[in-house]
Amino acid sequence: MKTQSTGHQSAVRTARVLAEALPYIRRFSGKTVVVKYGGAAMNERDLKDSFARDIALMKHVGVQPVVVHGGGPQIGALLDRLGKTSRFVNGMRVTDHETMEVVEMVLGGTLNKEIVNLLNRHGCAAVGLTGHDAALIHAHKLESLEAADGEHTDYGFVGQIHRIDARIVNVLLMDGFVPVIAPIGVGEAGESFNINADLVAGKVAETLQAEKLFLLTNTPGLLDKSERLISELSSEDAHGLIADGTISGGMLPKVQCALEAVRGGVGSTVIIDGRIEHSLLLELFTESGAGTMITLKQGPD
Repeated sequence: MKTQSTGHQSAVRTARVLAEALPYIRRFSGKTVVVKYGGAAMNERDLKDSFARDIALMKHVGVQPVVVHGGGPQIGALLDRLGKTSRFVNGMRVTDHETMEVVEMVLGGTLNKEIVNLLNRHGCAAVGLTGHDAALIHAHKLESLEAADGEHTDYGFVGQIHRIDARIVNVLLMDGFVPVIAPIGVGEAGESFNINADLVAGKVAETLQAEKLFLLTNTPGLLDKSERLISELSSEDAHGLIADGTISGGMLPKVQCALEAVRGGVGSTVIIDGRIEHSLLLELFTESGAGTMITLKQGPD
């Protein structure tokens, strides 16, 4: 009898979760969301499966997910095995010709195929892309920047996005596929460029006028000076937190990417903890969410 009661209570809780999710499913059905996939969610088996199931469920309830993935640690690991030292300046990997070959091998080859296979196994028809496919990501060389010591750094084949030609992405979405994009840009002469995955995800979301952009990280989201999670943030408030130093370090470029996306027409950007199982579903289909949502303006109380 006790077992039946426990089972009944579990079923009731499940029904409540589904009932809570229904209005969100209605709201986001038919809408495009862009997910930047990286961090622990790419490295731990259980989190990989959780991510893939989240994307599959989104797809099956009518949401149109687009995945952009990173791969910095994997690039670094292969460079180490090849005996090539990674060099970073201002948080960016200096990318010479040999390093760019490794970047293409890891991002456009091994990792992209692994993610596509993962999604396919969980019921999504996924297709891998790089910026070379249908000239998806037009890029040019990042100009050398002056460091604090006055020296200029040539970043090599590190690129800046010139524009996104999303026609191939739209074709795939219309045909029911999940595009999986590696952040490799193509220059005017056909050369490849290594581009930060957050920036690519933001520009893809802006070009597609996505309803949401998710940036998966290894942190709970944005924290205030008391280490408490900030669940929602307007563009104006974000600028204030940047000015007073609350947002700094590695979180700063993510927030700047988020701000640029919402200014460009993306409904909202969510910085979300990819270490939490099913964090994408929690954020998209529940009232409490699972990270920090950045919007252009603060919503009504």
